[in-house]
Amino acid sequence: MPLPSPLPPLRLTAPALSGRTDPAVTLSTVARLVASGTAVSKADLVPVTGLARTTVSAAVDELVSRGVLRPDGTRPTPGRGRPADRLSLSPRGGHVLLADVGATGAHLAVVDLSQQVLGHTHVDVDVKDGPEVVLAAVVDSLATLRAGAPVAPVRAVVIGLPGPVDGQLGTPVRPPIMPGWHAYPVSARLREIFDCPVILENDVNLRALGEARALPDDQAPLLFVKVGTGIGGGLITREGALHHGADGAAGDIGHIRVRGAPDVVCICGNVGCIEAVASADAIARRLGTGADTVTVAEVRARIGRADPAALALVREAAGLIGEVVATLVHFYNPARVTLGGSVTAASDELLAGVRSVVYQRALPLATRNLVLANSVLGEYAGVAGAMVLGIEQALSASDIGGLL
Repeated sequence: MPLPSPLPPLRLTAPALSGRTDPAVTLSTVARLVASGTAVSKADLVPVTGLARTTVSAAVDELVSRGVLRPDGTRPTPGRGRPADRLSLSPRGGHVLLADVGATGAHLAVVDLSQQVLGHTHVDVDVKDGPEVVLAAVVDSLATLRAGAPVAPVRAVVIGLPGPVDGQLGTPVRPPIMPGWHAYPVSARLREIFDCPVILENDVNLRALGEARALPDDQAPLLFVKVGTGIGGGLITREGALHHGADGAAGDIGHIRVRGAPDVVCICGNVGCIEAVASADAIARRLGTGADTVTVAEVRARIGRADPAALALVREAAGLIGEVVATLVHFYNPARVTLGGSVTAASDELLAGVRSVVYQRALPLATRNLVLANSVLGEYAGVAGAMVLGIEQALSASDIGGLL
């Protein structure tokens, strides 16, 4: 099924220009300049790349003949010259498979290189069931989606997981809420099945990237804070790229200890982590009475119908999250802080509470132009981020040969 709300066009980045004349670099540069909208005709590409007109023309012709680019109308030219042929990415270039896996569910999609969503579904999964069970469900659902799309090769797979990951090795790294996943070769397993490059990312990083690329570029640097079963963060640089840190751990804010927080033992073994005291799971535990347990889904429902007990706990959580965000605003100085996740989707109470604390606690220089808002893409931000990563990977110098 298509997405209930179509995604807006997502900004793809222009490549860093290189003096190399390697054919793969030239083809990748031309394709990515067109994809980013930086140069959309042969006439535009020549001055931007600094390459000879014949080299650019040959690269464009090759990319068009192989179904990577296509003519897409004309673009007016200065003076009396005839309009230039406009170029865009072609839907015939292949498929990118996307899996945004959360703690209890996964959004799965098949898209083409022109950002058209060819199929989408949401499946219930529980990451506590382990990698074999969850990945089998993901692979089966992606196969079903592909069967309903036009026949084309798979160019890349992007999967996000709700825990720390090593993107270089393609494995999760001691994820607190994912027993049995540590060091499991997620990327290698999917590469065996689909025979293409596989990108493994943290789920909040995907949401941060999707959100940033759906917004104007002046909204970066961006900090994305997801408040759901757990709490996580994603950082986007001024250039619109993910900031991973030295080992991929940047943005893992769920285990920051909060000043004044209750001494609740976190699943990671520490005490007073923001995830242990302010996540949807933490609110659910406090709403439960005796033997009666409350699910995260019920927390969302109670918040949505303005249940007083649930709203009181959301406001308390907002105060604690606001303390963390205020600290991060000083440290990272983002242009925008975006809140996402199940709690923010149910009500504006969390946003109001976080705003109140951040603007009170952070100093004027860090907040005078700060935008603090809920996600514009909602639950589909992860799909958007995965789409960006997958298309840019397929057009990279290392992988564009697979398109030709």
